[in-house]
Parts: sequence; structure tokens; C-alpha cells
Amino acid sequence: MAVIRRRRSPQLFSSRPAGALRTLLLIAVSIMLMVYDHQSSGLQRIHATLATLVYPVQAAVNVPHAFLVWAEDKFTTHVALVQENGTLKERVQIADTQLQQLAALEQENLRLRALLQATARVPGRISMAELMASDLDPFRHLVVINKGSNDNVYNGQTVLDENGIVGQVARADPFQSEVTLITDPSQAIQVEVNRTGLRTLAVGTADLEQLSLPYITNDSDIKSGDLLVASGLGGRYPAGYPVGTITKFERNPTEPFANVTAHTAADLSHGRQVLLYWPPAPMPEVSVVKKDTAPAPLPRKNSGKKKKP
Repeated sequence: MAVIRRRRSPQLFSSRPAGALRTLLLIAVSIMLMVYDHQSSGLQRIHATLATLVYPVQAAVNVPHAFLVWAEDKFTTHVALVQENGTLKERVQIADTQLQQLAALEQENLRLRALLQATARVPGRISMAELMASDLDPFRHLVVINKGSNDNVYNGQTVLDENGIVGQVARADPFQSEVTLITDPSQAIQVEVNRTGLRTLAVGTADLEQLSLPYITNDSDIKSGDLLVASGLGGRYPAGYPVGTITKFERNPTEPFANVTAHTAADLSHGRQVLLYWPPAPMPEVSVVKKDTAPAPLPRKNSGKKKKP
């Protein structure tokens, strides 16, 4: 039977003298080359050539690591961008909310300034009130304010805003009051055309911002754009305070009166503040003659006949 013998691989470090000498010789040569390369840099071309030959292997070995680094960077960047996007959206929403609040405060500040300037336009005492509620009935134009009889508010008191006459108090409760707007169909106000001085009556309509002037004749000097102001007769409304502006004047040949409408000067559909007006003098009271008071008898005329003795 044949015996198979295994060949041993040559060993670098051998116990034989020849192997040890060869190892020492290689170590000495390596040390000499390192010293020479360190002092003279004469092996740069060999380094460059070897580096060029070894670069594909290094690149291939580095591909998995580079891919992992790239994937981790992309994932981290995506997560960071998503978080940053969410944070920015939240900041934008907060900024928009604050901007809307600032815009509302600016508009309210402008209205309050206009109300403050309006107090100098009328005689008497002025007090500010805020709207609490409004009637949604289109044929009943009512609002509720936060001041009542405890604040000296009385029935029939005039209510204004910075642009014109709003209406009058219909019912004054202790802590709140109900105000009937001038556009309520049951309301009427004596007005005067500012350009000509013509006095007439303006009545409310079903439209929240429209008045009707039913008693203007066809030959009256009226133009679109004419300003209507309160006549001041009766002392209820401040004389000369704006009521509205003529928007339509149509002559009606078949009727004695023209078709005239006006737009209210007061902003009845916006705003939350109004002005309560106390005239400088008390309202004049109208004396009423009682029915049971008989007039004084007239003296009898002398018929000219003499009495018989």
C-alpha cells in the first residue's frame, strides 16, 4: 500500500540556520529601505505605483462602509428635515394666529380712536358700551348692550357710533339694555339734507343698512350722494350728526312722492362698541290736556234788548 506524505509549507521562521539567516537578512533590508525612504524620499514613485495598483482593492473594500455611512446620513437628514418641517409648520400657524390677533387689535384700536374723536363732535355727555348680542330676525333690528339703568341709561336714549346714529334704547334693564336700530321698520327719524336744508322723515326698512325717505316730492332738490344729518328737532338726536347718504332718487310721475333710499352712515353690521348720548339739556316734555278738563265758558254776547223792569 502506498503511503501518502504531506508536504509541509515553507516556514518563514525556521529552526534551521539557513532559514534564520534569511529572516535576518530580510529584516535588515526592510530597515535599510525604511531609513532610506525616510531620509531621501527616493521611493515616492514606487509608493505611487503601488498605491495606484492597490486603489481599486481599497475602493472595493471601502464600498460597504461608504454605503452604510451614506445611508445613515440620508436617513438622519430625512428625519431631521421631517422634524424641522413640523416645527416650522407649527411656528407658521402660531405666527398666523398672532398676526390675525394683531390685525384685529389694530382694527379695534382704530375704531376706539374714531369713537374718541366722535365724542368731540356732539354736545352733552358720552359713554361707551359694548354689544353683547343681536337679534337674527331680519324684520326686527335689535341689539343688546352691556349697560343699563344702573348706568343712568333710560328708554329712548340715543345710541351713536363714530360714523353716525345707530338707534335708540327700547328697554333699559338694570345691567343691560335693548337698542332698536334706525333701520328697524318701526323706527323713524327726522333728518335734514345737509346741502339744501330740506327736512324730511327717514324710516327703517328690512335692509340692515338702508333707509327709506317716503315723503320727498318729485320736484325736490335731491341728488345721489347728498348727506343726511339729524335735524335736532325734539332734542333727542344731536343736531347735524350724520344719519346716511342718498343712494337713489327716482321721480315717480304717477305718484306725488319720489322713490328715495339712503345708506346708513353708522356701520350697523360691524363693530362691537357704541356710544350712549346724554343731551346737555333734559328732553322737553309735551304737555297733554286731559279729556275731563273742560274749557272756560265764553262770555255771552249782549242781544241789545233791555230787560223789563
